[in-house]
Amino acid sequence: MDQPETGKRQPAINAPGIVIAGIVSFVAVHLYRNWLDYDALVNFLLTYAFFPARYGGGADLTGISFPGGIAGDTWTFVTYVFIHADWSHLIVNSIWMLAFGSAVARRMPAGSFVVFSLLCGGLGATATLFYHWGELVPVVGASAAVSGQMAGAVRLIYAEPSSPFSMTADMTTRRPATIPELFRNPRALLFLGIWAVINYVFGVGAVLIGPEAGTIAWEAHLGGFAAGLFLFGLFDRHGGNAERSEETY
Repeated sequence: MDQPETGKRQPAINAPGIVIAGIVSFVAVHLYRNWLDYDALVNFLLTYAFFPARYGGGADLTGISFPGGIAGDTWTFVTYVFIHADWSHLIVNSIWMLAFGSAVARRMPAGSFVVFSLLCGGLGATATLFYHWGELVPVVGASAAVSGQMAGAVRLIYAEPSSPFSMTADMTTRRPATIPELFRNPRALLFLGIWAVINYVFGVGAVLIGPEAGTIAWEAHLGGFAAGLFLFGLFDRHGGNAERSEETY
């Protein structure tokens, strides 16, 4: 007797390719940094980690020479995202990226997702810079970028005032909540409040290294989240085609 077809076999990890590629890049960079000897690792971190001490005369006060010059002052706003303190740090960020980054990546072209994520990472570094101006507190980790992805996902998860927290709903084409709608949604406000407290008290996935080893860079989280919350609508390719209220941001 013929057996009925059961449909196509689902992949073990149902995530967009660009999200998988991002996680692979994290792993590759981490393997590389673990392969370096001590002196090479210090030079690698001075070159690519984010140091507020690069700015505001901090480099002169610390006596450290940061490689890269003006170009390095610019690229570290992005390159620090790909560096992680240890394997647990990398795994936590990868899990959050799989959960929330996947929902956002399905809403925009791969290139736009990369730009959106790196902008959130860069603005997270900017928030850290203002809080630690001129200090020798290098920051590593993708959590500012991932926090921005989470913010974009929140605008989808809470697209309706009565919608519960759900990652199972089809968010591919639904209209994202506008900022005013989001802040009128009690469930969304509860989630945002809990997230802010958790990040401030415990942190999830970004750390300061060096003199303040293990300290959570919560400023980067909040900066990246705020960036994602307000920038998501500029990158969302479905939002412009969906039915919208008079509030369009």
